[in-house]
Amino acid sequence: MRKKVLISGASIAGPALAYWLGRRGFEVTVVELAPELRKGGQAVDFRGDTHLTVLERMGVLDDLRRIQTGGSRMDFVDESGRTRLRLPAEFAGGDIEVLRGDLARVFHEHSLPYAEYRFGASITELRQDADGVQVRFTDGEARTFDLVIGADGLHSHVRRLAFGPEERYVRHLGYYVAGWTLPNDLDLGLGPEGGSVGVNVPGRLASVGAVPRDPHRAGAFFAFSSDQLSYDRHDAEQQKAIVTRAFAGIGWHVPRLLESLREADDLYFDSISRADVPSWSHGRVALVGDAACGATIGGMGTGTAVVAAYVLAGELARADGDHATAFARYENLLRAYAEGCQAGGDRTGTFLAPGRVGLRLRDWILSRPRALAWMLEAGKKVAGVDLPDYDRSGARAAS
Repeated sequence: MRKKVLISGASIAGPALAYWLGRRGFEVTVVELAPELRKGGQAVDFRGDTHLTVLERMGVLDDLRRIQTGGSRMDFVDESGRTRLRLPAEFAGGDIEVLRGDLARVFHEHSLPYAEYRFGASITELRQDADGVQVRFTDGEARTFDLVIGADGLHSHVRRLAFGPEERYVRHLGYYVAGWTLPNDLDLGLGPEGGSVGVNVPGRLASVGAVPRDPHRAGAFFAFSSDQLSYDRHDAEQQKAIVTRAFAGIGWHVPRLLESLREADDLYFDSISRADVPSWSHGRVALVGDAACGATIGGMGTGTAVVAAYVLAGELARADGDHATAFARYENLLRAYAEGCQAGGDRTGTFLAPGRVGLRLRDWILSRPRALAWMLEAGKKVAGVDLPDYDRSGARAAS
């Protein structure tokens, strides 16, 4: 019988892994707590040959090029609206930039022939033994799988069930971020290629940019420094109050942006944190993407997740489903690479919302073309790793 694999999470890493495992002969089920694919979200990018090679082998590169945003220029201003710093589109957009919701849709569509999806459900219990993993779902159904993979992000539920409490693995990096959509009526000239404009004061960034391909909508993005906060991750009103307090008294268009937050029904709010898991597998359970080695923002997490899905599926097929061997090879190939990418997230908060001295230093350095070019090239090098070609090297389907 074919090896049965349960993947938790249908955002990016989950569908990518489902595609590769299904193509290689595994029987794949993807479970997702949300009732449907999540739409919208911030733009995510891919950069360098490694990312593009995996996307090409996956057969999605042309699809993503058709829906790419083209990147977004970033302007930083002071409270009077005077420009402090202007960064070109390629700084944040990499080689290809797409909206997270669009990327999830493309991956989902490509994986559908190879996987069963269960939306509106989650795992409540995992018990593993020599024969498999017994899984119970929120609807009470119990099933047995050969392997379970947590592709459910920085706050992974699978990691919590199989590895232990989140506090052991996730470290707060001193900042929080928030994002939501609003009408594009702030008279900032934000068209389809208008990029984003944000006001910086020490420890705070409040920015807004037009939604690509929809000039009537805009996306707000806020970042602020803070010690770790205690709040309910499912209470949007409580999170809105935290953001409002953090940006009270700041000028520019911030009061109007905070007004729009009151009516927003799509708020994203989280700390800037990173996950460090000593081993990416425990028995028949493994982690991929942000669940294993993630950063909230700035750690090339999307590209790393896509590469990791490709390698994990390839190693499982190469090992004929021998999970112990495959999991060890997967981690050995990718841990140093993933941690190198992840390290960029450690600096994201201080880049977006530095302190008083840091603001002057950031603006001075990045206003110099040579420094900017060096940073762009360094980012591509960090994102690179030697990839096995599993089709040519004889990866076999699960049996």
